[in-house]
Amino acid sequence: MDRRDLLAAAGLTGPLLPLAARAAAAPLAGPTAPDASFPLWPGDAPGLLDKGFQGHVLVRNPDPTFPDRAMDHIRTPRLDVFRAKNPNGAAMLVMPGGGYARVVVDKEGYELAPWLAARGITAFVLFYRLPGDPWKDPSNVALADAQRAMRLIRHQAPKWKVDPSRVGAMGFSAGGHLCADLATRFGRKVYESVDEADALDARPMLAAPTYPVVSMDPAFAHIGSRNQLIGKDASTEMAVEHSPERQVTAQTPPCFLCHAEDDTTVPIQNTLAFRAALKAAKIPVETHLFEQGGHGFGWGDRTKGKPAHLWPELFLSWAKGHGLLG
Repeated sequence: MDRRDLLAAAGLTGPLLPLAARAAAAPLAGPTAPDASFPLWPGDAPGLLDKGFQGHVLVRNPDPTFPDRAMDHIRTPRLDVFRAKNPNGAAMLVMPGGGYARVVVDKEGYELAPWLAARGITAFVLFYRLPGDPWKDPSNVALADAQRAMRLIRHQAPKWKVDPSRVGAMGFSAGGHLCADLATRFGRKVYESVDEADALDARPMLAAPTYPVVSMDPAFAHIGSRNQLIGKDASTEMAVEHSPERQVTAQTPPCFLCHAEDDTTVPIQNTLAFRAALKAAKIPVETHLFEQGGHGFGWGDRTKGKPAHLWPELFLSWAKGHGLLG
């Protein structure tokens, strides 16, 4: 389905809805919109326990200058594609945040993706399932979607003019946790194969967890994300399994990390713990700690005048050095 068809079918070519309004989950119109969209799974996603729930779009800020939309109760996980005008073969899987209770649309997805596409990088924004909904093995449904997304991007590489060896991953906040989880547990079997795409590797060539939730250690975890993902009474074993700093191996890809020192939502210790684990395993890592930015600083005009404004270009330079751009 191309951009024009999917927007018309969804009936979303009109103005933004009022604050906190809800509409049926679908690819969204707005300041930017995807060129294409496709579901991750044939039919229902695996492990669906209740067909009665439906996704919604939450319009949290209708200001078109800095729109803020999010999706909750995602029953049909999907990839929204922003094609590179002049593709260089690179691709990035983009995983927005939302505390594992929702998935942010704009600042960590639809706004960033065109910036990547303008630089020759085809961007795939992932709307992943959430652990609070009725799924079997709920703590692993987001990882299953991320693994499946990587495999589908590689399987469809000729269609999108992508080099399957040059597919990276980027995530923000809780999406940063998912990014780090994918970078460390890309080979963990969390779903049964459904087609030939699942024979492909889910390992990203590089990863960029940005102001990420990382650890499930109550001492510095983001408690909201932790409770959503593994529950208040999770066992020590489950907490370790879902703490990427405890899952780093020699196969973990190179990582680019950035965080703001003044983040009062997700403690900077999350990034520092992940960096320490990467260094201990001798995994290449570049880390940027900005004095100002707070949590969820996004990019572009949202960070104007703050040190964190620099991070996208810093990432691009680093990624080029690691071969993403060829």
